[in-house]
Amino acid sequence: MNELVLSGRKQLPASQNPALVYLASLSKGGQRTQQQALRVVAEIVGAGAENYDKMRWSALRYQHTAAIRARLMETYSPASCNKILSALRGALHEAWKLGQMSAEDYQRAVDLEHVTGETLPAGREMTAGEIGALIGACQKDNTPAGTRDAAIIGLLYAAGLRRAEIIALDLGDFEPTGKLVVKGKRSKERTAYINDGALDALADWIGLRGSATGALFCRIDKGAKLIPGRLTTQAVYNLLVKRGAEAGVEDFSPHDFRRTFISDLLDKGADIATVSKMAGHASVVTTARYDRRPEEAKQKASKLLHIPYRKRKR
Repeated sequence: MNELVLSGRKQLPASQNPALVYLASLSKGGQRTQQQALRVVAEIVGAGAENYDKMRWSALRYQHTAAIRARLMETYSPASCNKILSALRGALHEAWKLGQMSAEDYQRAVDLEHVTGETLPAGREMTAGEIGALIGACQKDNTPAGTRDAAIIGLLYAAGLRRAEIIALDLGDFEPTGKLVVKGKRSKERTAYINDGALDALADWIGLRGSATGALFCRIDKGAKLIPGRLTTQAVYNLLVKRGAEAGVEDFSPHDFRRTFISDLLDKGADIATVSKMAGHASVVTTARYDRRPEEAKQKASKLLHIPYRKRKR
């Protein structure tokens, strides 16, 4: 497959390169994810991950894409397989649109079955005590960073926002009533609503931040001075690590707030379709993966069975 796929000629210009044209059509966040997916495909076919943009994507045929799918299934979860196959289809679609593949070759190459299977979302659920301890650690910090971090933690849990969604928020996306306009994946917008302590924490932060337009959350230097500009996802991760250490909360990820947000809402009787919309999921099936109620039902059902075994005395 190596000889067929690697280009022996000069690299195509960006405007004629299927992989680059495909990536250019995506949002910045999508570009990073799908570029990595194309790198995986390039590695599988023997071109080398670093040569994903030098591959002759137009030379791929069904026998190659079917082999790629099989290799992916040996290593990756169903969700990751389908994400990588989506990137593969995207590059091939651009190759066809650029006139580098016939319609028949393209249709055959992308005619791949969806990889089925189900895995549980990575991470863990956080307790109310842990979230309270994190907020408490922030409130012990009397600098603007303490107020900002409490507001961020409030949005991560009470609105189930992703890190990228947090940093993309502008002041104009927030209304004092608690309504937020959130820019999600694939440039999709949705509304979110916060109440209670999350709303109070955000209001306190805005009081310190001021009414200048721009990013809702900004950087703060060591002198407690607010610096205009948007936070990075890494900065959000770092502040959570810091607050976790101060609060004595065991290791957790930013996504664990989102997992807990979904699970808690379902636990408290919220309709799964509504929760799916609140989380910005494209499908209710994705939301259902976070639903812990079926597991609790299975655990309860398992207690209906009895094995007549007596534990040995020591």
